[in-house]
Amino acid sequence: MKIGRIIGTVVATRKDERLTGHKLMVTQALDLEYNPEGDAIIAVDTVGAGIGELVIFTTGTAARYAADKPQSPIDAAIVGIIDNIDVYKDLLKNKG
Repeated sequence: MKIGRIIGTVVATRKDERLTGHKLMVTQALDLEYNPEGDAIIAVDTVGAGIGELVIFTTGTAARYAADKPQSPIDAAIVGIIDNIDVYKDLLKNKG
């Protein structure tokens, strides 16, 4: 799972029929300091996330199962809305 922010929506009137009824959100992956990582992706929203919200998203097979559509062309799914993140940076520095 990864941390991301919803930065937009996608409306596609013509798409694979297995995606019908799913909200598609443009999601930007973030690092622990909320800096963008990589390219934005389109993710199926399974939790009712909105623009600007911090989310947890997953990719690959886990995304298809999160959307309860194991045979669909889903590669990313939003599986949680983040309320708070606590990172103990001293623990990151002292690994090992």
